[in-house]
Amino acid sequence: MDLQDGIKDVPKPNARSSLASQPLHYAAKTEFDLFKDGENSKFATAKEDSDFCCRLFLAPYHSFTMSVVEKGSDDEILAVDRPFVCCAACSCCCFQKMKVTSGGQDIGSIKETCYCCVPRFEVLNASQQPVYKMHQPTCVGGMCVNCCAEGNPCGPGCCKVPFHVFPADQKDTDNGAQHSGKILKMPRSWKSELFTDADVFEVSFPEGATSEQKGLLVGASIFLNAIFFEGENEGAA
Repeated sequence: MDLQDGIKDVPKPNARSSLASQPLHYAAKTEFDLFKDGENSKFATAKEDSDFCCRLFLAPYHSFTMSVVEKGSDDEILAVDRPFVCCAACSCCCFQKMKVTSGGQDIGSIKETCYCCVPRFEVLNASQQPVYKMHQPTCVGGMCVNCCAEGNPCGPGCCKVPFHVFPADQKDTDNGAQHSGKILKMPRSWKSELFTDADVFEVSFPEGATSEQKGLLVGASIFLNAIFFEGENEGAA
């Protein structure tokens, strides 16, 4: 199954995929289920391939690879390769990154960029040209995360963590600037809360995104989960 068939066919009215990562414990391999149009239409799965000791002692900065394969056939749709990068005390070096391929062909990468206060990322194509910018919604001149971007955090916005996606050439991306896409970490259902450590992400693709660009944003969801959310339920940073 190629990338175009696997990613491009996401129904246009919703233009999003949902991913559920299900680590059994902090040192377990992370697994993903990918859905179209909700949880009743799983079309692909993915499982981390990494060293146990690296997961145990270096998480969440450990290296890993992961292949997204079609449900039923195990044909690869895309693959990600995240190298180990030491966490720096400042935000001007040791940037986190991940490479994304499809069918053995490089389609691009996601890289952390220099930032102040709010982490920022670039999505680049196979030629290493920026395609998108990505960061959480901000306020106070871009110095703080806007916790109310998805609504009242004590109401509709509870437990939602959005990352807004902007065109690479958009200069102003702070203080509620218009975004073209979004990766949203959703609150877990009560069943997931009680019986699993699953996290759920919704990916809203920018209008006109190519299959390669959609694949990069699916990879970005895996990347963000690894950096910010992997092992958080076990007390990880």
